Amino acid sequence: MQGKTLNEERILAIDFGEKRIGLAVTDPMNMFGYPLVTLSNDVKFWGELKKIIYEYKVVKIILGYPLKESGDKSKISNAVLKFRAEIESKTSIPTELVDERYSSSIAQERIILSVSSKKKRRDKSLVDKNAAAVMLEDYLNTIKK
Repeated sequence: MQGKTLNEERILAIDFGEKRIGLAVTDPMNMFGYPLVTLSNDVKFWGELKKIIYEYKVVKIILGYPLKESGDKSKISNAVLKFRAEIESKTSIPTELVDERYSSSIAQERIILSVSSKKKRRDKSLVDKNAAAVMLEDYLNTIKK
């Protein structure tokens, strides 16, 4: 691949929570999603998010939109919509809502299969960033079709 540079623009997925926010990012070729980090939802969040966006050359954000099993809005749906507006105004990066139903339970199953330590499995931040990765993988699978 001499003389050819990889398009390193990436997609970031966010699993929003009132206490913690899980992040996942694609590889440089936008083929796979992997868990990145879980950040505290506090005053430092926006500074940390902007660093990650810059470092990973993020050009699109996928934000988990929590719906009930019935498809109706959940109690946190409005907070996510407000968060989306804040992301777009503070970063100017297009942000797409994706259905996040089952992402946390799938992430939990993956953690059980891949993390041998029961103490580490109870780390809620592990679930948050893995749930973001599940959403990102689902999104990548739908755009590849």
